[in-house]
This record gives sequence, structure tokens and C-alpha cells, in this order.
Amino acid sequence: MDWNGYLDREQARFVDELIDFVRIPSVSAKPENIPDVRRAADWVAARLTRAGAEHAEVLPTAGHPVVCADWLHAGADKPTILIYGHFDVQPAEPLELWRTPPFAPEVRDGCLWGRGASDDKGGMLIPILAVEAMLAATGRLPVNVRFFFEGQEEIGSPDLPPFVAAQRERLKADMIFSADGLQWSPEQPQIVEGLKGLVSLELVVNGPRGDQHSGMQGGGIANPAMALAQLLASMKSADGKITVAGFYDDVVDLTVEDRAAIARIPYDEADYLAESGAHATFGEPGYSTRERLWARPTLDVNGLTSGWQGAGTKTVLPAEARAKITCRLVANQSPERIFDLIAAHVAAHLPQGVTARVERLPGRADPFLVPAGHNASAAAAQVLAEVYGRAPYRTRVGGSIPVMTTLLGELGVHAVMFGFSHGDENLHAPDEFFRLDAFRLGQSAYCRLLERLGAA
Repeated sequence: MDWNGYLDREQARFVDELIDFVRIPSVSAKPENIPDVRRAADWVAARLTRAGAEHAEVLPTAGHPVVCADWLHAGADKPTILIYGHFDVQPAEPLELWRTPPFAPEVRDGCLWGRGASDDKGGMLIPILAVEAMLAATGRLPVNVRFFFEGQEEIGSPDLPPFVAAQRERLKADMIFSADGLQWSPEQPQIVEGLKGLVSLELVVNGPRGDQHSGMQGGGIANPAMALAQLLASMKSADGKITVAGFYDDVVDLTVEDRAAIARIPYDEADYLAESGAHATFGEPGYSTRERLWARPTLDVNGLTSGWQGAGTKTVLPAEARAKITCRLVANQSPERIFDLIAAHVAAHLPQGVTARVERLPGRADPFLVPAGHNASAAAAQVLAEVYGRAPYRTRVGGSIPVMTTLLGELGVHAVMFGFSHGDENLHAPDEFFRLDAFRLGQSAYCRLLERLGAA
């Protein structure tokens, strides 16, 4: 029996198992779902054991748990591969925008629809099934394998750095592959060579001791909502350049070769705008849209809160105004330094009559850039070329996976993204879905990858 035949024969069962997995509302951002994240961890540990992995265990952190397992019988002369993924998911709201309930997954049009189907439950189940198929076919794996699945990626993996440091020996590997990742399209593979870093913060502006009557006090005291707007406007020029002093100081500029490599990837601006629903592109001058998306830092307002939010009018001068801000960072920017620069900017530009503070929010990530000629990337590219019938694009992504830099710092290994989701699958949005043909293709790709690494 070969692993390919096993995968074909068991595929219906695998889809049913993915449906069961997606039913668990493992939303890491919501306190009421803490038991569900633990339930998902237990599901993963049990599924690893059924696949033939050993020492499957749910391990605590200061927050949501981690699942580790291994199969280490290939021999000392074979490499050890660490496979990473995450079983937590984003909140599903707004629920009214889902065609079917987010945690009542449904198969239709060749896809599985439900929160977490694509990011990352379908993706992280793929290598587990590949290992099961290879063990069922031959009783062995061609390499030693460790599994490392977390339950807090969607909130920035805040408790992973101390966990990885403490479990360094248990996670030690020659190569790392992330099952959390994207392919360019169903027909075109990619190797993602760069991720942006992340710093999150909240800017809080305060004025009077409580909301005031705008007719009685308007014009007599400062309005925190207006002051917040002025502070935010001071952080960016009208053409999109970030004006926080020192913000770009540590940025590694794109080389001529970098820009040429990015320009070689097909880009259609009309398609990009149609996908986002935006009216026009906008951003830092002097760079193409894709250069800004992949390789330039950003500063974005994610949420604003102040004053009356209900229907109709309530004539108040608000006592407080808040803005949630994230910056996506590129090499060699530091989240801590960018936070300090923004705090200094707020202090220097604070309007009269208000006070302000800048609060650091949980979750951080350093920028991540895979070096040229990376051996694990080369192996992954060869496998993708085999299963897709064409060479993968070499790309970067504007998002962040904090654990990538944590693993690099503690284990000294650059991880390779080897996932099979796609950017149009409504990740983090209503009506998330996962293509079932990609689910099956990914299983074959992981089997081929392990075979290639074992033969090298």
C-alpha cells in the first residue's frame, strides 16, 4: 500500500474530521472561549496519537495551551523536522454576514465553509494526515518529525517566547516548516520569504472628568476627540509618508535586485482593487503598491472610540478618546523602538488642554526574512514545482507570524511557510472557506517533502 492510495481512500473521513475540528469555537481573543481553545488542543493531541505520533501532550503556557508530539525513529543520520501550526481562530463577528453559522461548517462548491477552516485548522491538519498515511503505508517515516501546534497565534502568541525558551530541547530541529501559510493561487505555488513585524498600541486622550454638555462647554475647553484626530493626522503626511521622527531610520532599503524580483511577480492593479473593493491605491510615495505591501513599514489606525455612538444625536463634549494602532515593520525595525518613537511623537505634538498616554497592547513580532539559498526553502520549492507543475513565485507577505522570529531566536532555524490556504478564502472575515482540492493536494505535498528530505 502506498501513501497516495491511502490518502485517496481515506479522504472522505479526513474531511469529516476537519468538519469536527472546525466546529470547535476556539477563539483565542475572547475569554468566554478559553475552554473551547483547550478543547481544540485536546482534539489535536488525540488526533496526533491516532495518526501514529508519539508523546502527544497538551502543555500549559501563561495563556492558551500548546500541543507537542513527535516521531523520532528515522535514525540519527536523518534530519529532524519541526512542523508548526495553530488551532485557535479569529472571532466570527459580525455573525449576520455569514451565509451559514461560522461554527456549523458546511461543504458546498468543493469547499468547506466555517471559521478557521482555512486559517489554520485545514492547514495544520494536513501534515498530521500526511504522517498518518506514510506510517500506514510503510510503518516508518523517512525523517524524524516533531509537531508544535499553538492556541494563541491569532492574538500574537504573547506567551510563546518563554515557552519556546523553556522547551528548546523538545523543539530542537534541523528544519522548520509552517503549516500556516498561503499559496499564490490554486494553480500557482509560492515560497514566502519575508514577513513583517508587528507592534500594537492604544493612544488614549483625556480631557474633562466626564462628558460635558457641548453647548455649555464647547469652545471653552479642549475636545479630546478633536485632539486625538489632530494627533493621528500628525503621524502621516497627506501623501501617505509616516512623519514620526526616526520611524524609517532602521529600515533596510530595497536593493535594485529586490525591486526587480518584486516587479517580476505578475500584478494587475484593477484585480487588486476589485479584490479589496477600494477605489484607488494609496501609500508611501516612491514605491509601487506591491513594494509597499511586502517590504515597507506601515502605521494604521484599527479602531476609534469616543463620545456618543448610538443612533441620533447626543450633544456631548467627550471626556476621552481612544485609537488602536498597529505598525507592520520590516527589517531591521524593532517593535520596542517604534513604540518609543510613537510615544515621543505624541508627547511632542500633544494639543493644549488634554493629556495623553500610549499603552502597549499584547502581541509583538520582529520582521522575518529568509536568507537567499536557504536549504529548506529550496526543498520546499522543488516539491511545490512537482505537485503544481510550475515553479513557485518567491514572495513576501505583509502579515506577521510572531512565532517565526521566536523560533529563529531560540532554535537558530529559519522556518519555511508550507501551507495551502489562499488569500481569497476570507481569512479573518465572514464566510471563511477552504478549498478541499487544496486540502488533498497539501497532503501529497507533505508526503513528498518528507520523502525528499529523507533522501537528501
